[in-house]
Amino acid sequence: MERKKIETVCGYSCSTCDHHGTECPGCGETEGKPFWTAFIDIDRCAIYECCTNDRKLPHCGKCPDLMCERFNRLREDPNMNDAEVTACLAAMETELRSRK
Repeated sequence: MERKKIETVCGYSCSTCDHHGTECPGCGETEGKPFWTAFIDIDRCAIYECCTNDRKLPHCGKCPDLMCERFNRLREDPNMNDAEVTACLAAMETELRSRK
């Protein structure tokens, strides 16, 4: 059975995350405090905070500064190499630019 696509403000889909449903209900459900924030000692995802709370946007695709420096947090993920990070960022940007 195919999982329903779960959209986030950053363009990453929680439905493709191995932790969704077990360790984390998703970005929207946690209001920007997904499971991984505890591992890097932050209270809330900076992308979520900026988009939702500061700029009051439905998602980053509506932001004139799309793909800002906040997205570079993915480069700090030790489980992803440079090629994987680049591919992930490109997919997120494509998703965000396609949203209305």
